[in-house]
Amino acid sequence: MDTEKTPPPAVEPWHRSRMLLRNPVSLAGVALGIVSVANIFIFFLIDQIATKPSPYIGILAYMVSPGFLILSLLLMLAGVLLERRKHAAPSAFYPRIDLNDHTQRSAVISFITFLLVFVVVSAAGSYKAYEFTESTSFCGQLCHTVMIPEYTAYQLSPHARVACAECHVGAGATWFVKSKLSGSRQVFATIFNTYPRPIPSPVRNLRPAQETCEQCHWPKKFYGGQLKVFSHFGSDEKNTLRQIRMLIKTGGGDPATGAPEGIHWHMNIGNKIDYVAADDKRQVIPYIHVEDLQGRVTEYYAKDSSLSKDQIAKSPRHHMDCVDCHNRPTHIYVPPDQSVDQALLARRIDTSLPFIKQEAVTVLAATYKTNDEALRAIASGLQGFYETKYPDVAKSRQLEIRNAVTEIQQIYSRTTFPDMKLNWQTHPNNLGHYYYPGCFRCHDGQHVSADGRAISKDCNQCHSVMSETEGTATATAPAPAFQHPVDIGDLTQVSCADCHTGGTGP
Repeated sequence: MDTEKTPPPAVEPWHRSRMLLRNPVSLAGVALGIVSVANIFIFFLIDQIATKPSPYIGILAYMVSPGFLILSLLLMLAGVLLERRKHAAPSAFYPRIDLNDHTQRSAVISFITFLLVFVVVSAAGSYKAYEFTESTSFCGQLCHTVMIPEYTAYQLSPHARVACAECHVGAGATWFVKSKLSGSRQVFATIFNTYPRPIPSPVRNLRPAQETCEQCHWPKKFYGGQLKVFSHFGSDEKNTLRQIRMLIKTGGGDPATGAPEGIHWHMNIGNKIDYVAADDKRQVIPYIHVEDLQGRVTEYYAKDSSLSKDQIAKSPRHHMDCVDCHNRPTHIYVPPDQSVDQALLARRIDTSLPFIKQEAVTVLAATYKTNDEALRAIASGLQGFYETKYPDVAKSRQLEIRNAVTEIQQIYSRTTFPDMKLNWQTHPNNLGHYYYPGCFRCHDGQHVSADGRAISKDCNQCHSVMSETEGTATATAPAPAFQHPVDIGDLTQVSCADCHTGGTGP
């Protein structure tokens, strides 16, 4: 008796799809996808709830976990394709879709719905990832060891509420792409520990300041001067306070409404200034090119330049802008001398402690291998000084001494970073000329034009002394000129930074 071979029962498309998923590769993708979705949800929840979430939460929520989710989908797809290739005939490798079949139509609709939801969620996640990479926590905290000096100084700066990307990137797709390409190089340097110590400045190829700074600061709208009071405490036993009141001739002005004047005369509103720097930090300037509104050009060469005119002609020129003077607008590493002055003026350190100014600057300016070593040395140094020189003060004023030690330790932690070999000396501040060359890089009387004109060193070009007081003395009339507390001769022949280094006094 002949028996016909019974064909295998037809398998519904949905069941076929589930069968195709039953392979190690696809199952691994499913497991990875479930874990990734759970992690995204948990990390996102933490990021939204936490008052100060760690930057690592952001990178896990918006970059790492979504990356694993995409990998899981690729694994599932790869497993399905491998399983289908294993069991299907070559001619039937690609699926046949019949939308008249209710089951297949439901499967297609489910797939399209999932795809749309996935695209929308991915777009939102991608924007969140972009937003996170532009955040201050990403820039300042993610690479903790590398960027901790910059982030610490940023938090204490006048621009602490301005996001890093506002200045370092600014608006526009071009600079965004440039910053991300530069960031990729920096990531590799961090991973392989090849980054420089300290991070050098000025930043090469930084976006022109007029495209960033002048979104908030507008030199053409500046006029007149500003009254400033400079307070310095002496290194004597009484920490004698000396105050100088100066009128800073900020100036500015729009050529359309009046002649530009004052310090902001430099800022491309009355002149165009280019210069050549002989060093990477732009502290030595052998050549200056000035073009006025009428197009007249004047060239100034430094008398003592180590570069010949041919070398200067071949050197790259820098166009002067805001950051050539305001080169530390945010990442400010305040010298010990100034830091202690500020703490004494704010009464965070008791001014009645004998020689506290001198001793505080001495321990701050010393060299230490680590931050922990510095904190211990500061405490032992100050305590030891009073126990040795002023034993009565050491016994009767323990609280004031402890408070002074704490404040000075905090000053050190804010301004000096041994791990990154960074302190106030590695990053000079060009605003002014007290501790660094600053203005005197050009205004030194040594830059001379072909017709014999020199860039003046006359202090009254930029500021006028209104009064000087020392101790309990009171000034009632404007001072005719700045009077140095010690007679050092002709002030035009020296610069402040020749003696005032920011550390221990001369």
